[in-house]
Amino acid sequence: MSHRAETIVLRAARLSDMEQIARIYAHYVSHTTVTFETEPPSADELARRYREIRAAGAPYLVAAEGETILGYACAAPFKTRAAYRHTLEHSIYLDRGAAGRGLGRMLLEKLIETCTLLGFAEMLATVAGDDNHASLALHARCGFVSVGVLKRVGFKHDRWLDVTLLQRSLRGES
Repeated sequence: MSHRAETIVLRAARLSDMEQIARIYAHYVSHTTVTFETEPPSADELARRYREIRAAGAPYLVAAEGETILGYACAAPFKTRAAYRHTLEHSIYLDRGAAGRGLGRMLLEKLIETCTLLGFAEMLATVAGDDNHASLALHARCGFVSVGVLKRVGFKHDRWLDVTLLQRSLRGES
């Protein structure tokens, strides 16, 4: 009997995905500086965040292979003030075992496309830490440009860390 590998599908996230998403994110919170959270949020907390993102009309996507979530990407309002309503800040995280398969790029490209179709104007990324070269390279490949660095604004794992701000327009420019 031959075993056929599942096809990776990009789809809208569901509340039922939050347990797997919490597991993926917990690794980054506990072991890296690519997020400035210091305690892994529960699946219930991620479900609350999911509901807020969806209520704002912003997308939340997953890359799935069968029932297994390999990664996720979401875009949330950058700030709550009304003048920011067309600007989103996004996040992308992959399961450790899914790295190197092009899933980050697939997710980010789909997120950009979805945000554009939904009528948003700008996307921002705040790339945390000084060891996040893969994220910086991914964003550059997808048309993001650095617009500044916030120096030593985060303290995690006994060191001060920078945040690089990246921006991409969704208004028709490539």
